[in-house]
Amino acid sequence: MKIPLSYSFRNLWTRKLTTMLTAVGMALVVYVFAAVLMLAEGLKKTLVETGSPDNVVVVRRSADSEVVSIVQRSEAAIVETQPEIALEPDGKPLLAREVMVLIALPKAGTKATGNVSIRGITEISLRLRPQVKLSSGRFIKPGNSEILIGGSIAKRFKGTGLGQTLRFGLRDWRVVGIFDAGRTGFDSEIWADADLLMNTFRRPVYSSLILKLRDPAAFGGLKQQLESNPRLTVTAKRETQFYADQSEVMARFIRILGLSMTVIFSVGAMIGAMVTMYAAVANRTIEIGTLRALGFQRKNILGAFLLEALFLGALGGILGLLAASGMQWVTISTINWQTFSELAFSFVLNGRIALETLGFALIMGLVGGFLPAFRAARLNIVEALRTS
Repeated sequence: MKIPLSYSFRNLWTRKLTTMLTAVGMALVVYVFAAVLMLAEGLKKTLVETGSPDNVVVVRRSADSEVVSIVQRSEAAIVETQPEIALEPDGKPLLAREVMVLIALPKAGTKATGNVSIRGITEISLRLRPQVKLSSGRFIKPGNSEILIGGSIAKRFKGTGLGQTLRFGLRDWRVVGIFDAGRTGFDSEIWADADLLMNTFRRPVYSSLILKLRDPAAFGGLKQQLESNPRLTVTAKRETQFYADQSEVMARFIRILGLSMTVIFSVGAMIGAMVTMYAAVANRTIEIGTLRALGFQRKNILGAFLLEALFLGALGGILGLLAASGMQWVTISTINWQTFSELAFSFVLNGRIALETLGFALIMGLVGGFLPAFRAARLNIVEALRTS
């Protein structure tokens, strides 16, 4: 004989207060667990989606970001001649020479400052990044002290509104446009004319070359040619991979730190579940003895109490996941350890995270309920029925 599922449900419903208190405690741990995974996923998604699978980033060998990369003008001229690069209608290679510098800007509403990436672009840069759309204003004109502001920067820093002026590099720069890059890393950048930016910061070299391939399958051949050319000291990466690599260190740190805290908190939640289940066993000793006398085996008793613990875990998991889902509308900023500049990103919830979160909640319920369930299954029939 098997004990019906409704038995476990009814017992939890009978103890509504303790059931809910235990589930809420587990939900808080699940909330932290899900939020950590969502945070790491949001960081990774923001940077990965910054790149395009058809684009290639060329930087100096061993450089892990554009900020520390150096590409000589002579090297840029050689790269431009590669036949794998797509051409514009006028026959020019679809390649942008870009420069990246960092400046400190005051944050809105505080006296603190933050590092912001300034990207020197060309007209081709805009064609290589179709995901970037103007929210207001216009694009910059080559040779003018004008800048475009990413949407996240416009919200978080002073002097970045349309028509306002920022001063850096001993020059005043007028904000002529604010752009939306679809929650990618570009939203946390300021764009200016590349040649003017290089002159302003007295930088005679580029940071990177961004190019579009005629055929995405030609990437391997291009990479081999560039890296084997003795006149070049550069390497090539697909743009998606380049930005994915930048997210790896920070995402790993978030996961390790957050999951370590979650493990500590989960011990308390499992103890709470264990206390609840022990109380249930103590209050139902005669009931357990009656079930054994009716012919139910020890494994049936064990299974019934484990089911109660799993139901507790599932309830806590669902509550915690629902609470964590609200974090998807929250945007935070942190330092990108690869570029040392601020990066804004959002929490991201997907199917994988939801399944991992619910699985974690069920494991907490199972671990917390195992010992009480084992005790219930080991109760002696005669002694249980004698209990008053």
